[in-house]
Amino acid sequence: MGQDKLLVPLAGKPLLWHTLAAFERADTVESITLVVARERADAVRDLLAKARFSKVTRTTLGGARRQDSVRAGLDTAEPRDWVVVHDGARPLVTPQIIAAVLAAAEHTGAATAAAPVSDTLKLAGEGDTVLRTVPREGLWAVQTPQAFRYELLVRAYDTVQEDVTDDCAMVERLGVAVRLCAAPQWNVKVTTPGDIELADALLRRRAVRVVR
Repeated sequence: MGQDKLLVPLAGKPLLWHTLAAFERADTVESITLVVARERADAVRDLLAKARFSKVTRTTLGGARRQDSVRAGLDTAEPRDWVVVHDGARPLVTPQIIAAVLAAAEHTGAATAAAPVSDTLKLAGEGDTVLRTVPREGLWAVQTPQAFRYELLVRAYDTVQEDVTDDCAMVERLGVAVRLCAAPQWNVKVTTPGDIELADALLRRRAVRVVR
């Protein structure tokens, strides 16, 4: 992206501020442990000093892989019955989405926000040519937040060593069913300049609705 996406301004505030503000407002959240990369630790510390989020009680440095960072967060956080893992780069999350995912997790001990795939999917081959169309029935695009019973996620991290793309994949390897909690497609993860424009527009629109 050519810039630190977590600190890029959206609707007048750093991206990470919006993410933390949603968890700050969530009645289902008691405390927040923030995992940050070493190179942005000072900037995040300044953000927290200005924002004064009361629920951000602990911070720690992340690791080389996503799962190393989550492990660091688990080791730093105070043990609770439930833990919610969320990408800092998803600033459009709401307290309602967080509550819904936690409620879904009560069925099996694990759940994730996700949206049914609506686009037609193609499997590409050499030269970016289509090999075949992939049926989209039953396919979901996984998001965060992801919620787990605390002891279940700790057990998964103690057991699974191979690389995974999300925390649900770790729990799945224990044979535990993960519930899908339908979430809006606009709960995007900011990864490209186009995502910044979309998130900024949606946050500004949300702010207008609140003022009205």
